Amino acid sequence: MAPKEEATNAKNVATQHSQEEQLLHQLPKPNIQNSKYTKRAVLKTLLNRDDGGFALVGERVVVGGWVKSSKETRVPIFRSFLKLFGVGGGGNGGKDSPLSFGQRVQQQPVFSTVTLQVSDGSCVASLQVIVDSTLAPPGRIMPSGTCILVEGVIQQATTSGKHTIELKAEKVLHLGVVEDHEKYPLSKKRLPLHTLRNWAHFRPRTTTVASMARIRHELTHGTHTFFQNNGFLYVQVPIITTTDSDEFSNKFQVTTLLSNKATEEETSTKASGVSLESIKASLKEKINRIEELKRTDSNREALLAAVQDHKKTNELALELEAEEKREKAKANALIKPDRLNFLDDFFSCQAFLTVSGRLHLESYACALGNVYSFGPRFKASTSQSTRHVSEMWTVEAEMAFAELEEAMNCATDLLKHLCKWVMQHCHEDMKFVLKRVDQNIALRLQSVQSTEFEKISYYKAIDVLKQVKDKNFTTNVEWGVPLTEEHESYLADEVYKKPVIIYDHPKEVKPFYVRQNDDGKTVAAFDVIVPKVGAVIRGSQNEERIKMLNIRIEEQGLSKDQYEWYLDLRRYGTAKHAGFSLNFDLVVLMATGISDIRDVIPFQRSFGKINN
Repeated sequence: MAPKEEATNAKNVATQHSQEEQLLHQLPKPNIQNSKYTKRAVLKTLLNRDDGGFALVGERVVVGGWVKSSKETRVPIFRSFLKLFGVGGGGNGGKDSPLSFGQRVQQQPVFSTVTLQVSDGSCVASLQVIVDSTLAPPGRIMPSGTCILVEGVIQQATTSGKHTIELKAEKVLHLGVVEDHEKYPLSKKRLPLHTLRNWAHFRPRTTTVASMARIRHELTHGTHTFFQNNGFLYVQVPIITTTDSDEFSNKFQVTTLLSNKATEEETSTKASGVSLESIKASLKEKINRIEELKRTDSNREALLAAVQDHKKTNELALELEAEEKREKAKANALIKPDRLNFLDDFFSCQAFLTVSGRLHLESYACALGNVYSFGPRFKASTSQSTRHVSEMWTVEAEMAFAELEEAMNCATDLLKHLCKWVMQHCHEDMKFVLKRVDQNIALRLQSVQSTEFEKISYYKAIDVLKQVKDKNFTTNVEWGVPLTEEHESYLADEVYKKPVIIYDHPKEVKPFYVRQNDDGKTVAAFDVIVPKVGAVIRGSQNEERIKMLNIRIEEQGLSKDQYEWYLDLRRYGTAKHAGFSLNFDLVVLMATGISDIRDVIPFQRSFGKINN
């Protein structure tokens, strides 16, 4: 490029910067709202503005977050002094030129600036923070995961790219260093989600899991908003219960009897006051003693005695180790309930972690009208399905004076509302999900929101599946067999290609409390199946006729005494009522396009896996 063209370009750039500065002075300075309780600016209030934060240039703020990436720029101190005084910009490179002088002082101490990408978890974007080495040693602030709280001034980004603004730090108010960078799991780039499950306490620091958490938060907000706006009352139902509301599921036993039994069976080792730890410490001392005798000219008898002493101590350690294993095995051994006397238990009866809260919720619906609950539900399933874990959050609703059709309508409206809500309130996170996870997620959410759900009976579902010739199902399709994940997904994904509601299931495959239809074979139950996700909602009209309910309890072989309180609801002022359970974790799966439910749950509990 000719010198004249270079001068023209430089003039144009200077003019542009001058115009930007004039514009900044003309714009009204917005007030930066600090977090009420932490006195810092939350990054989303700076970065999620329409102008990218441009109008905030010149404002002083305090920000805090965790370092995602970093870069250091090093400049020799003497050279920086020369630049400060306007020396070193040119010269012919001769012996006494500033350039050759700078080369001669490269061994001098180095001044550096560190560019940090900092995230506080409030949004997808990160803030670029510039920190001089005079404020903090680069080696302490640069490692990924470092927590930093700084005060500084917002300025225009000095580098071209995705950043509109950056923060020039003037004070480092707090520094949470990473003690061993090599052991910090997130120091590696782009770990797969299944690997991140091993560090559930660090997962939310990643962009993907942080987005999942924010989307999950908004879906929770959207759920409560839907019910509050439609006249439902929020009710908390118990997690510990004596009622078996789903006889088809394995339940977690709640008992103190096993811990009491382990206490009673304390071994003689503990009674004697000898611990394995003290024996192992003694072994180390004896090894050191043997090594010392070998290095010196001690007599052979002393060395042999020390070796023999070490051998006996080692045998004792092995014996104690074996006994500890036997103790743990006894404490963890499964004891059949029929061998336990539950009258001696904490609740004086057999208790479980609840599988469903609908029965308890029904008692409040029969007094307050429309009610809902939101909380964890538990199934001791050994399934390795990507759609189920042992602890799942569930939204449950119950409506008095409602029948099956009303429950289906409410469930459909809730699902459509959540699809619309997440698209409206998670704009930045959904953009990230579209780019990094699933390019078709927006179209699928829009489809669920705008499409009329296909309604088919269980009879028709079986008939459609029996006509399928190009696929062999793992479980044969027959009347009376519960539809599996495979069956349900095929109907939604391949046959109808939209959400499907399957209703009127055989009474044998649904809980005892579901209302029996006039045909005597089916019950008023429904399942909502969503493409790519499966059964998101299961609901029913509940049996209000006490005679029919008694028959169903007997058919299922359940203890009538256990359900006397539930039968009371029919004896004293009953009403027709219906409701449903929405698997909230599957809704998060639906909204994000993630393939495994374990990756959208903050702390997943599944068969053989509980990290923290």
